[in-house]
Amino acid sequence: MRTLYALLFCVLVMACDNKKDGDKTTYLPASNGNLNSISVVIDNELWEGSVGESIRTVFAAPLNGLPVDEPMFKLRQIPPQVFDGFATRSRIVLKIEKGNLEPTTKIANNAFAKPQTVAVIGGKTNKDIIEQLKESRDKIIDAFNKEEVKEKQRRINLSLLKDEDMENQLGFTINIPSAYRISKATEDFFWIRKNLSNTKTIELMIYEVPIDSISKSDSTIVDIVNVRNKITKTQIPGEDGIYMKVQDAFAPAMFETIIDNKPAYEVRGLWQMEGFTMGGPFITYAIEDKVNKRYLIGDGYVYAPSLRKSEYVFELESIIKSITIK
Repeated sequence: MRTLYALLFCVLVMACDNKKDGDKTTYLPASNGNLNSISVVIDNELWEGSVGESIRTVFAAPLNGLPVDEPMFKLRQIPPQVFDGFATRSRIVLKIEKGNLEPTTKIANNAFAKPQTVAVIGGKTNKDIIEQLKESRDKIIDAFNKEEVKEKQRRINLSLLKDEDMENQLGFTINIPSAYRISKATEDFFWIRKNLSNTKTIELMIYEVPIDSISKSDSTIVDIVNVRNKITKTQIPGEDGIYMKVQDAFAPAMFETIIDNKPAYEVRGLWQMEGFTMGGPFITYAIEDKVNKRYLIGDGYVYAPSLRKSEYVFELESIIKSITIK
């Protein structure tokens, strides 16, 4: 088995889009794989023991904000001896190296294919490797997520919704698949929908609020929830006083992130209908736009009872992360 350092040397050599061999130019093959599926290159014994268990705990952990547990990533184990040829073209790869080397974690792009993100974790003992997994968890997940969002956006861009009026109205650009349609358009609120069936939908709200509507304090998440509840109650009310609200019994989770090089808040949780039995997951991004003294908010939610919802939430995440403010 190649050592970690030999692999990293190969990664550095192949990290460019192509490499020259004398007068010849060899291009990297296209990567492949299902979205959010990690190829885990690891010895069978390690995979079946404590190292494999730690990998599953980290990368197959349940996603935040879903009504039932669905894993963050699907995992596919590949023994090192068969990690060759077509097997090396997976878009996201986690490679475990155990041997006479210092504990380390490295992340490289386009090592064997393009586009591709490879994370290599090495150590002398199982304990070393598990500690590296825990220490580098957030960094690796972030790198893998960015690669998968980029791939999803590439697929979305193949056929886009014509939404110039909305973009001009709110001063931004966004890439939305042509399968969606704009159901409601006002001066500062747009409601976009995609039917999965006659009764199941993916929906997206785009709107703006004054910058002082959301504080930077311990109450930030409360402010975002209050803004969302006000918008859904006033902009998309149902009949007989029915309206959507954030589910009280499930505390939403909030993270800080960056969209269009601007600070943003990400909130994931569950919504429900007040006065009617409906619900599902939502994902909200509040993007700070200091120049225009506002938060531009992209808010997506899913109604798909009996279906797995993680792929739909991921689609909404990828759409919203394509926002660029003019």
